[in-house]
Amino acid sequence: MQGLELSKRYFEEYGAPMLRERFPAWADRLAVGLVGSGSECFGFDDAVSQDHDFEPGFCIFLPEEELLDRRTEFQLERAYAALPKEFLGFSRPKLSPVGGNRRGVIRLGDFLEARTGSRDGTLSLDRWLRLEEQYLAEIVNGELFWTGDGSFAALRERLSRQPADVRCKKLAGNLLLMAQAGQYNYGRCLAHGEPAAAQLAAGEFVRHAIAVIFLLNERYLPYYKWQFRALRQLPLLAEEAETLELLLTTDNGREMAQAKQDLMENLASAVIAVLQDQNLTEAVCGDLEKHAYSVNDRISDPALRNAHILLAL
Repeated sequence: MQGLELSKRYFEEYGAPMLRERFPAWADRLAVGLVGSGSECFGFDDAVSQDHDFEPGFCIFLPEEELLDRRTEFQLERAYAALPKEFLGFSRPKLSPVGGNRRGVIRLGDFLEARTGSRDGTLSLDRWLRLEEQYLAEIVNGELFWTGDGSFAALRERLSRQPADVRCKKLAGNLLLMAQAGQYNYGRCLAHGEPAAAQLAAGEFVRHAIAVIFLLNERYLPYYKWQFRALRQLPLLAEEAETLELLLTTDNGREMAQAKQDLMENLASAVIAVLQDQNLTEAVCGDLEKHAYSVNDRISDPALRNAHILLAL
């Protein structure tokens, strides 16, 4: 059983009755679900994942301090702690002294501030540009089982897409570095007799290609160890996961090097086709660098458009 299903069933069995019976005045103002850090919040967990931070538990997100007194918060914490410790063969472990509070009663402001620096999820343009996407992914992942007044659900929807100008700036920068690593430096490193450097170039090409594919899908890039898993589930260019994996896991002998160069060019062509389909570029060529600058030209904010093309990276 995956963690999200376990959490939902545990909440339906014990959490929902607890809220209705003991906190009827607050039940409609709380949001409850499994959201945040951990593979189970993304639906990526498996049997291996159960060796740590895997439990029948859920998150109770509280409104800001002025809306909920500390006494009620303490009572909620006590009530959550008193829920059954065993469920469907799984146990709720004690909180690790080196871990964080991933489940239980959580102030929504604390949850948002830890990931965005903002207690209400309001982000400036600069913050949007510099915020690592894995933290935004942790806000919009998982599922809310109980939406309360709907405010957290609405916030998750608002943060589920980054502003168009920010998306274009990130796309432009990643496209440029894809071009430099794959269409230029990979072959030059091999010509210099540096296969290890060529593999680093291939790795850089893959890293920025993955970022581009997520941006084209308007999805946030998760933590690196889940990127390939998430990539395979995307609507657009998911089939390129096999190509990217091959680029990372093969050598750079003469025959393989030419095959890898061809794969990079094929992937570049596939990316360009999507850029054109989404009206993000006016360039007509196979050079990713030219498309990078064309995407940058689509930015409506003059200051952001004229800023260095790698500003968002």
